Amino acid sequence: STQCNFRYCVEITKMSSGAADLRQRKKENCTESDKMAPEERNKENSKLGRSPKYMLIQRFAKLFFGCLAAVTSGMMYAVYLSTYHERKFWFSSRQELEREITFQGDSAIYYSFYKELLKAPSFERGVYELTHNNKTVSLKTINAVQQMTLYPELIASILYQASGSEEVIEPVYFYIGIVFGLQGIYVTALFVTSWVMSGTWLAGMLTVAWFIINRTDTTRIDYSIPSRENWALPYFACQVAALTGYLKKNLSCSAEKFCYLLVSASTYTFMMMWEYSHYLLFVQAVSLFLLDSFALAQTEKVHEVYKIYLLSLFLGYLLQFENSALLVSPLLSLVAALMLSKCLQMNMKKGTFMSRLLKVMYVYLVLTFTVTLNFLLKMFVPHKENEHLLKFIEVKLGLNTTKNFTMNWLLCQESLQAPSQDFFLRLTQSSLLPFYILVLIICFFSVTQVIIRRICGEPLKETVKLEDGRIGERPEIVYHVIHTILLGCLAMCLEGMKYLWTPYVCMLAAFGVCSPELWMTLFKWLRLKAVHPILLALILSMAVPTIIGFSLWKEFFPRIMTELAELQEFYDPDTVELMTWIKRQAPVAAVFAGSPQLMGVIRLCTGWMVSSLPLYNDDDLLKRNENIYQIYSKRSAEDIYKILTSYKANFLVIEDSICNEVGPVRGCRVKDLLDIANGHVVCEEGDSYTYSKYGRFCHEIKMNYSPYVNYFTRVYWNRSYFVYRINTVISFQS
Repeated sequence: STQCNFRYCVEITKMSSGAADLRQRKKENCTESDKMAPEERNKENSKLGRSPKYMLIQRFAKLFFGCLAAVTSGMMYAVYLSTYHERKFWFSSRQELEREITFQGDSAIYYSFYKELLKAPSFERGVYELTHNNKTVSLKTINAVQQMTLYPELIASILYQASGSEEVIEPVYFYIGIVFGLQGIYVTALFVTSWVMSGTWLAGMLTVAWFIINRTDTTRIDYSIPSRENWALPYFACQVAALTGYLKKNLSCSAEKFCYLLVSASTYTFMMMWEYSHYLLFVQAVSLFLLDSFALAQTEKVHEVYKIYLLSLFLGYLLQFENSALLVSPLLSLVAALMLSKCLQMNMKKGTFMSRLLKVMYVYLVLTFTVTLNFLLKMFVPHKENEHLLKFIEVKLGLNTTKNFTMNWLLCQESLQAPSQDFFLRLTQSSLLPFYILVLIICFFSVTQVIIRRICGEPLKETVKLEDGRIGERPEIVYHVIHTILLGCLAMCLEGMKYLWTPYVCMLAAFGVCSPELWMTLFKWLRLKAVHPILLALILSMAVPTIIGFSLWKEFFPRIMTELAELQEFYDPDTVELMTWIKRQAPVAAVFAGSPQLMGVIRLCTGWMVSSLPLYNDDDLLKRNENIYQIYSKRSAEDIYKILTSYKANFLVIEDSICNEVGPVRGCRVKDLLDIANGHVVCEEGDSYTYSKYGRFCHEIKMNYSPYVNYFTRVYWNRSYFVYRINTVISFQS
């Protein structure tokens, strides 16, 4: 018994010491990297005959000029956007009403709430009115902060009032200035990411050049300034830059902590700025999961990022008024499944049959846990916010068909179509796509080689040297390869996803052509002997981006200068006249009905209540939009009257551009979609015909005959708009 007790004590001692080792492993790694890095650098410097002081000055100069170039690039891009916006809209010479008309659709709604916050007697009162808003949509009280993710407007209003800018700058300039500044941060973050990956800030300069030249496909800032993605994506770019540094090997402890804190802060901020942010973080989590599955990165670092996701989801759920969409998000299910699977692996005794089986079945286990957990959460957590997205995906993938107006209208939107050939042609003309494909192919095959070596049991090198030609062993490179492939697959399905993918195409392509390691990897495969491969790799990493830069400068710089010098004009007199008439003639308590896009502009420019909004994350608003769009269908005057009065509407605005729409794609016009939804389409011998015993309402009401004049009275019209008062007392005329 004494011998057994002794063995038991020994085992307990070993287990406790092993646990202590695990707890201190991260700290030891930091300490070792801090100690080893200077020693290795000193040895290398002594071989080259350089003093540590000389190397310190050289590193400081490189860092200083790189940071200066990054910040300057961001500031110049922000100034460029501001100048282009001024030239396009003549913003400084416009009246306030004409400026506000430039905000269209959902952008008008976001800016209108910013105005309301500034008009409130106090910030607290303004927030209360937004969270209990009953003055925007008729017969509906909404929490606008939660439903429309108005945290950017809250922050902008606080900064405007706290900085004392009321007497210095107008609210609209302050608002768009913040957005343009964030775009500058976006560009700076992409610059830093390519710089960290390649080791030279020349890659950052090339990234910025490609980003600006392909601005049509990298950002929507030109025509939708207040959109949520313009506020959110700069923070995601900062998170990606910090994550790139965090995943690097042999990182000093202080640098690792800084990157970790930046990843944490930017992840949470990104989640608060955009309601769909958790879907993009889900794609990132899948990339990290694959990176960890092939044992190409430190597991502890990847799991620290998972914990950041969980913390951000938890805080987001609390501060977004218990947003149930975050609880049923695939991100939460995936991260929970990953943590659970890893816990099972760690608790299983190593070397046993079950531990080996779990290692082989790890991917299957995670996928099973993810799907099961997500299914259970959706069963027990009430949620409605994103159900229409799932229906849309089903129809988009051909798994289902529908006559529903909203679904078919979404499918007809250009951003939800497959990308056109013009998109690929533009990327090719700027030389971005060819170099991206070259870099991606080299990195992909290098990563594949590393994975095969790992399967065969070969360990990864602690430090990958230039002469090794193994760029696929760098975890941050593997992450970006996986991430850009996943985003590229989404962009090939939905053109709107190109605004997420193309910026990282610019960054990856610029990193590749400026990286000596990438060229060295290629030369290792080609087995060059005539020329020293290291020397050639160093030469090409400088020569190729220089040649690309000069060619881009020669071809595109004159175009950009011409674009800035050209005075464009945005003039919409009909809309200005309509808004002026509403403010002067319509009763203050009036409710307007019309297309959701126009209702957003009316709400911003006049402050009058509307019956619908251009928002697509609420089932009730989607149903309202479909019902009010019936004014362009073949329905009777009585039907339309009942629909409008059910929402307490007093005035109806008919847009001639929708009523007489001649779309490029037949079947995607609003009136065509309404005919399909209402069953007014008859198919005979392959041709489709519309049939109804009533004429199209928007045409018939202009004729001024019974029964239309019994229900509606025309009170204003111009070339584009017809306004009708909805009669409260119906007088039937013969």
